Amino acid sequence: MSRWRRTVGVSRFERTCRRTPNCCARLAAMDRQSLAALVNGCCRLQGTFTLRSGQVSDHYFDKYLFESDPELLGEVAAHAVALIPAGTEVLAGLELGGVPFATALSLATGLAAVFVRKAAKPYGTAKLAEGAEVAGRRLLVVEDVITTGGQVVNSTEDLRRLGALVRHVLCVIDRSNGAHDQLEAAGLSVSAVFTGADLDRAAATVPGPPS
Repeated sequence: MSRWRRTVGVSRFERTCRRTPNCCARLAAMDRQSLAALVNGCCRLQGTFTLRSGQVSDHYFDKYLFESDPELLGEVAAHAVALIPAGTEVLAGLELGGVPFATALSLATGLAAVFVRKAAKPYGTAKLAEGAEVAGRRLLVVEDVITTGGQVVNSTEDLRRLGALVRHVLCVIDRSNGAHDQLEAAGLSVSAVFTGADLDRAAATVPGPPS
């Protein structure tokens, strides 16, 4: 049994994807606030955690928990489809977290995907970008969580050197508090399904145990 419950309803994505029932069964019309609560509840862990900075925190947001849940990832993708800019030809999922998100979006939209490494592999085809051709095509960079945007900028520069046309970034969670200086300096606009504040509000509205 699923750990969480869908709301009743059929999304426009499901109605337009009758030919692919396996994909569309995962796309539902859950409202954004309910989805934020589910993502937060799935991924926000309580305990003692050492962060990358070395600081110790009493909570940790494990993004891979929603990315590895096919139903929850499908719900996120359904909400993200409307944020894809017109004219996008290829979805560029960044290693590692952007790859499952880009794959879910590709299944939902029919757009081709490419998976972008942080560095080209030193063997075989020695590619940086695996999958669809990128030269001369309009790419949407896809990431799971953005904080400073540094890796997004680095990957964008790599893709542009390969001839890709990149102007937009789509992420699931924007934790930058609107500080997009690095991204804007690189000529990138940002869209997100949720902000960090959205998930914080979802956490604050979760009812506690009965007294």
